[in-house]
Amino acid sequence: MSSSNSPAFKRRNFLRTAAAGAGVLLTGAPLHKAIAQSGAPALVTSDRLRPQLPSGVMSGDITRDKAIIWSRADRPSRMVVEYASNENFQDAHTLQGPLALSGSDYSARVDLTGLPSGQTVFYRVRFQDIQNPSVYSAPLSGSLLIPGGAERDITFAFSGDEAGQGWGINEAWGGYRIYETMRRFKPDFFIHSGDQIYADGVIEKEVRLDDGTLWQNLVTPAKSKVAETLDDYRGNFAYNLLDANKLRFAAEVPFLVQWDDHEVRNNWYPGQKIGAAEKRYQERDLSTLAVNAKRAMFEYNPFRIEPSDPERVYRMFNYGPLLEVFMLDERSYRGANSSNRQGVLTQDAAFLGAAQLRWIKQALLRSRSTWKVIASDMPISIVVPDLNPDVPQGTFEAWANNDHGKPLGRELEVADLLKFIKQHDIKNVVWVTADVHYASATYYMPEKASFTDFKPFWEFVGGPLHAGTFGPGEIDRTFGPDVRYVSIPSDMKQNRPPSELLQFFGVGKIDAKSKVMTVSLHDIDGKDLFKIDLHPEV
Repeated sequence: MSSSNSPAFKRRNFLRTAAAGAGVLLTGAPLHKAIAQSGAPALVTSDRLRPQLPSGVMSGDITRDKAIIWSRADRPSRMVVEYASNENFQDAHTLQGPLALSGSDYSARVDLTGLPSGQTVFYRVRFQDIQNPSVYSAPLSGSLLIPGGAERDITFAFSGDEAGQGWGINEAWGGYRIYETMRRFKPDFFIHSGDQIYADGVIEKEVRLDDGTLWQNLVTPAKSKVAETLDDYRGNFAYNLLDANKLRFAAEVPFLVQWDDHEVRNNWYPGQKIGAAEKRYQERDLSTLAVNAKRAMFEYNPFRIEPSDPERVYRMFNYGPLLEVFMLDERSYRGANSSNRQGVLTQDAAFLGAAQLRWIKQALLRSRSTWKVIASDMPISIVVPDLNPDVPQGTFEAWANNDHGKPLGRELEVADLLKFIKQHDIKNVVWVTADVHYASATYYMPEKASFTDFKPFWEFVGGPLHAGTFGPGEIDRTFGPDVRYVSIPSDMKQNRPPSELLQFFGVGKIDAKSKVMTVSLHDIDGKDLFKIDLHPEV
């Protein structure tokens, strides 16, 4: 239970008060009625004439004294952000943000800097109509906690895999219920480990379940076909922001986002061509589709754009002396999916690619934080075959090649990175990931491995957030994985719907005094499934 003076309590009390002041219901409400609003001026202008904010507000890419604030309007307008260190907005700062125009699907962001370390920041977003500058949208409110100081515990959540396999927003069932469950854990930030959309997955109005009942989806034109155009991909991201639970969560919890395959198409890699067996696509070039997908992903997420490399997905976030987070990109630089048994680390065997591999090594080496969390969009030892009809049998999608022997193919990058961590005695590295649609906890042990030149470490898998449940997968033994927990039975029927409650996420909590990181895995209702205290190596 948070004390009445804690940052987390103030943050949530602010959002509850803001919602109550605007007459907004925060639980069980349809989409647009569930967005927290506050401080709206007297309605001189009819609401229908004001700019609307159909996708809520979101913060992200938060580090030390910076945070991105994101939102989206429905027409040409200018983003305006007020922010303060108190929920009454006394002595608030006002920042005139960028124009929201059709070229960004009316999305906009501001990069707040110089924020107070270790404090809650409250913000309000309005959009000013370009055609009628005296007309503003009603404000939407959010809050975030700025990292800093060694005196405060840090809590974060992680998961992935959202709106997959045709399981969309079923408002009668409660929508994306897992977001509300995660919100109750009061995380300081959320790592979305990819498959944020399923651009290759159509959502039908109704799906008949095994018991004969109907799962009823909210449907939109963009989710009624596979995504190919920029507007198709935009519509996929917009779809997930129709869920009241996600909107509420996003207003309170900053996002750190990476991508995996379904943001573009199942198991894609650069340069790939869609084969003749796949009939749904007019555009056959995956690199063209990836350009559209990445642009939409950047438009619909609170990414901080790197000026020297504006399309870069891999990045790092410093949360002070306790934690640093390293987000990987395992899509943009990979070689073609193959049998994954190359004996030399060339571009054909790349997963991270040479530049990113150098970056993660040097970033880990420079880190002075106790814990280093590597967010990987795919697990290390769970075997993920590429089962697309246009690839040969025995093709692999992830790191592992299922031969259990010395590192080959993409495993060469893992071996290189793990060896570097050991050689430089980089301590307390933990991996978090998703992708495989079940949760697991694995301890990697050199004494059980074919490749032994590494320090033991943990890898935790979350997901799915709201998608079909699959698995468990086969395990490649190259790096000595000791699987300590799996969230589903070994004989489970595949593609289980969210209604069977097999949706999962993880939580990491670092105690500021002891520096112990407690990692736990949870189901859709928040039940503890697995928990372990990781004591830092000093």
